[in-house]
Amino acid sequence: MARQQRNKSREPEQRPSSSGFGLTWIYLLIAGFLIFITFYDNEAPTKDVTYSDLQSYIDSGYVDEIVVITNQNKAEVSLINDSTTIRKVLGEAGVKKYTKKPQLSTQIPSAERLDDYVNQYVKNGGQPIKLSYDEQKDYMGTFLWTFGPIFVFILFWILISRRMSGGGGIFSVGKSKAQVIEKGSNKMRVTFKDVAGLSEAKQEVQEIVEFLKNPNKYTTLGGKIPKGALLVGPPGTGKTLLAKAVAGEANVPFFSLSGSDFVEMFVGVGASRVRDLFRQAKEKSPCIIFIDEIDAVGRARGKNPSFNANDERENTLNQLLTEMDGFGSNSGVIILAATNRADILDKALLRAGRFDRQISVDLPDVHERKEIFEVHLRPIKLAKAVDIDLLAKQTPGFSGADIANVCNEAALIAARRNKKAVDRQDFLDAVDRIIGGLEKKNKITTDEEKRSIAIHEAGHASVSWLLEYANPLVKVTIVPRGKALGAAWYLPEERQLTTTEQMLDEMCSLLGGRAAEQVVLGRVSTGALNDLERATKMAYSMVVYYGMSDKIKNISYFDSTQSDYSFTKPYSEKTAELIDKEIQNIVQGQFDRAVKIITDNYSAHAELANILVEKEVIFADDVEKIFGPRQWKTRMDEITEAKLSKQSSDKDTEENNNE
Repeated sequence: MARQQRNKSREPEQRPSSSGFGLTWIYLLIAGFLIFITFYDNEAPTKDVTYSDLQSYIDSGYVDEIVVITNQNKAEVSLINDSTTIRKVLGEAGVKKYTKKPQLSTQIPSAERLDDYVNQYVKNGGQPIKLSYDEQKDYMGTFLWTFGPIFVFILFWILISRRMSGGGGIFSVGKSKAQVIEKGSNKMRVTFKDVAGLSEAKQEVQEIVEFLKNPNKYTTLGGKIPKGALLVGPPGTGKTLLAKAVAGEANVPFFSLSGSDFVEMFVGVGASRVRDLFRQAKEKSPCIIFIDEIDAVGRARGKNPSFNANDERENTLNQLLTEMDGFGSNSGVIILAATNRADILDKALLRAGRFDRQISVDLPDVHERKEIFEVHLRPIKLAKAVDIDLLAKQTPGFSGADIANVCNEAALIAARRNKKAVDRQDFLDAVDRIIGGLEKKNKITTDEEKRSIAIHEAGHASVSWLLEYANPLVKVTIVPRGKALGAAWYLPEERQLTTTEQMLDEMCSLLGGRAAEQVVLGRVSTGALNDLERATKMAYSMVVYYGMSDKIKNISYFDSTQSDYSFTKPYSEKTAELIDKEIQNIVQGQFDRAVKIITDNYSAHAELANILVEKEVIFADDVEKIFGPRQWKTRMDEITEAKLSKQSSDKDTEENNNE
C-alpha cells in the first residue's frame, strides 16, 4: 500500500502540463507591454498647424495662451473660449475632436523669434497672450534606450540556451536528451512479431528481455545478467527495429537516444549528459538504455583524421566507459547499442563487461527475405498471381529497408497505372527502378548507338549463359535507366565461399560486352566503364587479398586492423610491379576467353542482338530459344528440386499411411 501511495503521488509530476502557459507567453506579454507604453500617448490630442498659420491666428486675436517647449522647438497653443473662433480654426469635426486645451501644436523656428512676434503683436494693440516656457522629458524613452539593449541581450541569451539545451534553460544544458518510454506505456507498439527474419539476432535480444522479466531463472545458477549488447550490421538490416521491438516487449523503462545527442559545442556537456542519463537509469532500474549510431561518440581514441582535435568527444567517451563498467555499481541497467561501423569503435568500448555480446545483424538470405516480404505485404492489396518466393529470389543482397521500399514502390506504380491490385509486373518494375534507377525511354540515342548497346548487352548475356559459374541471366534491356544505357539482370547464387573458377567466370562475363564490341564492330566504346572497373577490382582482390594468382600464391596483403588513412603499402615496389602484371594477365586472359566465346557463337549472338534491338527487353526464355537450355544447374535450382522432391515424398508417405 505504501508503494502504491508513493506511485500515486508521483503521477502528477510525470503528467505533462496542459496549460500551455510557458515562457513563450511571458515573452509575448512583455513585448506587448513595451510596445503599448511606447506608442500610448496619454496627452490631449492637438491639431498640427504651420508656423505661418499660428502667426495669422495671433494676428486675428484667436490665441489665448502659448506654452513653448524649449528643448523641442515646439509650441502648444490654446484658443480663446469662443465657439465661433474655435469653429473657424478647427472646423465642425475639430470641435468634437480637440475638446481639451491646448488645441493646436506647431514647430517654431526658435523661442526667441516667437517671443518677439508676440511682443510686437501686443505693442501694436493686440490683446495680451499668456506666454510660458517648459521642458518635456521622455522618461520612458530614456529608460528604454538605456536598459532596452540589456533586456534584449538577456532575452536572446535565454532563447539560445533553451534552444541548445532542448528547452530546459541555460542550467539544463548538461541534462540527458534521452526519450523515456515508461513501464507499461503504449507509446511503442512494435513487437517481435513485426520483425521478420533475423532469427538468431532476435533470439539473442529476446533473451535480454527474458533476463529482465525473470532474472531468478538465470541468477539461481550463479549467472549474471549481461551488461550490454551491440547490434552490428549493414544499414537497413533492422538494428533499430529490433531495439523498438525490445521497447515494445520489455516491461521496464526504456531510454532511447542517438550517439550524436551527447555531442555539443560546450566543453563538458557530453560527459555531463552521460552522467545524467545513467543517474536517471539507476533510479528506474531495472531498465534498458538504447544508443543508436554509437560510432558518433565511440570512435577509437587517437585515430581520428583530425589528429586529436576533438578532445570533447574523447572526454564524452571516457565518461561513457566509466559509467558502463567503472568503480561504481551499475546493476540492473542493460545497454543496447547499434552501429554499422564497428571497425572504428574503441576497443575499450567493445570489451566484455561493457558489451558482453556482439549481435550480428546481416543481410537476409532468400528465406528471410520471404518472411520480410510477408510482413511488408500485409497492408498491400495483392493480385492472385504474385509469387512471394519469386520476389525473394529476385532481390538478392536487399536489406529489410530495401524490401520495404520495393513493396511501397510497387504499390505506387500500380496506383499510377490505375490498377485495383498490385500484380507481379509491378513488383518487377519496382525492383528495376530501385536497382537501375528511373527509366528514360525518351533519352536521345541514334540507331548506331542503339545497335552498339544491343551488341554489348547481348555479349554479356551470351557469355554468362555459356559459362558454368556465371550468374544465371534474368533479363537484358537496352532501355536507359539512370546513368546506364543498358543493363543485364542476373540472379546471383547466394554462397558463403567463392572459388577461383567462379571469380574468373564472373570476370569473363563482365568483359563479354566489350569483347562483343571488339568482335562484331571492330572497335570499342566507353560504355564498358563500369564493367572494366568491377573486373579490375575483382582481379586486384584475387592477387592482393586472396592469394589466387600464379606468381603470388598464398599471400594476403589485407590488414583488417589498418587505418583508412594509412600512407604506406605493405609490399615493396618490386612486388607492386609484379602485382600490376598479374592483374593485367588475369584481366587480359578473361577478355581473350570472352572474345573466343563470342567468335565461336557469332551467329547466335547476332540473332540475340537483333531481337534485343527489336524488343528492347528480352528474358531468359528468349536466350534459351537461341542457345538452348543451360547445361549447369544452380544451387537454387538444386534446393528447389530437393524441396519439391521432399514434398512429393512426404505426400506419398501420407497416402500410404492413410491406406
